[in-house]
Amino acid sequence: MFHWLRDWWSERIIRHSLITDLEWKRAFYDLPLLHRLDNQEQIKLKRLAILFLYYKSLEGVGDLEVTPAMRLNIALQACLPILNLGLDWYDGWVSVIIYPGAYSHESKVIDEFGIEHSGKSSLSGESWQRGPVILSWDDSLHHGEGRNVIIHEFAHKLDMLNGSANGFPPLHNGMSVSNWAEVFSSGYNDLLHRLEQNDTIPIDPYAVTSPGEFFAVFSELFFEKPETISHYYPEIYQLLGKFYRQDPLKLCINDG
Repeated sequence: MFHWLRDWWSERIIRHSLITDLEWKRAFYDLPLLHRLDNQEQIKLKRLAILFLYYKSLEGVGDLEVTPAMRLNIALQACLPILNLGLDWYDGWVSVIIYPGAYSHESKVIDEFGIEHSGKSSLSGESWQRGPVILSWDDSLHHGEGRNVIIHEFAHKLDMLNGSANGFPPLHNGMSVSNWAEVFSSGYNDLLHRLEQNDTIPIDPYAVTSPGEFFAVFSELFFEKPETISHYYPEIYQLLGKFYRQDPLKLCINDG
């Protein structure tokens, strides 16, 4: 009933955006993974990014100043996975917290004997269920070659819509749950076997940490290096294409 009011408000937000053509041009130039998009897709992504920046709060930690260019950089990459899904897929949370660089995280684990173990790890990003996305700006700048911490963390957000980040995001009508589970499980086990055999496959070993990380790492590859997935795991590429409703490999071939 109120869709028309929401659409009217969204158009008003977009129409009153203060982002200049020069700022858009610089942002797209700095992000090679966006160069494959055609004019209509760029316009669609811009509209999503404007709404993302309106509804989400991007907050720097410490003395980090979050500049307009940084905000645009993060928003464009965060919205790329939902280009054909919509901003509703990011409902339920507000904050993106940005550290200048990698940050420490303290964890406590109780083993089977009831002994508590404490540890500290250095992180480039996190996604909390119903909470913020946390990013290291320095790590966010080092995208390409299949790595993209922003897409990685926002893929976790999509994954969490079904609960925990377990590699099983909400599937669209017509997508088979059993087929998704079978294909991703097979791919996970194959990659684990390859790594155990010291195969030099160009996929981050972090993918086999858990099914959730497998989905996030492969989402990075899908947008950054789609040819890698298509070569080694074509069935996973096809399923990710159906989920994200995009085909970056086809566009890469056309651009080439």
